[in-house]
Amino acid sequence: MSAFQAWKTWAVVLTGLPKDALHIYVGLIVFLAAAALLKRSLGDWRPLAAVLLVALVGEAWDMTDSRWAREPLEWARGWHDLWNTMFWPLVLHALARWSRVLKR
Repeated sequence: MSAFQAWKTWAVVLTGLPKDALHIYVGLIVFLAAAALLKRSLGDWRPLAAVLLVALVGEAWDMTDSRWAREPLEWARGWHDLWNTMFWPLVLHALARWSRVLKR
């Protein structure tokens, strides 16, 4: 088990949340942190790109770990995780960009 997989297992045990929920939280945390650190609005493309980058790196790492363990690559699971991580940041980005709700 790689350090990354051990960290993910530790996070599941520590929080008591399933991995799907952790993907949602990580996506939101990265999105909001990137917007704050970059001093950009939620409607800017850069915080959303940060989430996509983190999600893609995480999935690439998962697939690398699977290959090292000689396990089959689970492409559907990877897309599911990517979708879970990106969904709420995409919604907040769209609202901030095209809605009056978050522009205030």
